[in-house]
Amino acid sequence: MTGRAPGLTIGAVLARLHEEFPDLTLSKVRFLDAQGLVSPERTPSGYRRYDERDVDRLRFVLTCQREKFWPLKVIREALDAYDRGLRPAAEPDGRPTAPAPAADPALDGVRAFETEPASEVRITPEELLRATGLHRDSLQDLESFGLLRAGPDGHFGGLDLQVAHAAASLLSYGVEARHLRPFRLAAEREVALVEGLSAGPNGSDREELVRQCLALHLALVRADLARE
Repeated sequence: MTGRAPGLTIGAVLARLHEEFPDLTLSKVRFLDAQGLVSPERTPSGYRRYDERDVDRLRFVLTCQREKFWPLKVIREALDAYDRGLRPAAEPDGRPTAPAPAADPALDGVRAFETEPASEVRITPEELLRATGLHRDSLQDLESFGLLRAGPDGHFGGLDLQVAHAAASLLSYGVEARHLRPFRLAAEREVALVEGLSAGPNGSDREELVRQCLALHLALVRADLARE
């Protein structure tokens, strides 16, 4: 790593955590470092320098070992999940969980989801299934019909999480994944329209174009339902 401010020595970290973890030793800290659970910066002479994030990770590891009896493999998986934007779960075991889907400001006037945007989150298929309640075969169907697309690393993003939540809600009404294919096709057409109108130095504002596309779609659906 480069560009980090000079941090704490391993002895200073030990002193910082001594009150919380009186049995902590230098060898234990070095062991956790060797296991890849903490990655302090190294000076040119090879000495470790820990920043506040390193100290927080150490505290998390030690707490999980002492209070939850998690093995290092589970702790490593939890740290990886937090690094990908997941959050602590409310359940007693405290395992990371995908955040609830984010509110979309383009849907003003529509009942929206309640949490902060999560577009930076990266979640595994298993985490997506747990977060949305989708069955594995439904996830596969949604992928086959193009509604969900994992990235090159096999993870889904926060916007995929929103799609999965919305799709799961519709599937709960007895809709089949193949019936959602028109949404994918309509989205592709709208994306092409937005990209065409926003291209070039004098292009229109993309966010406003998206908002207007959604407004038109919603108005058309409401108008047709009102005629029935």
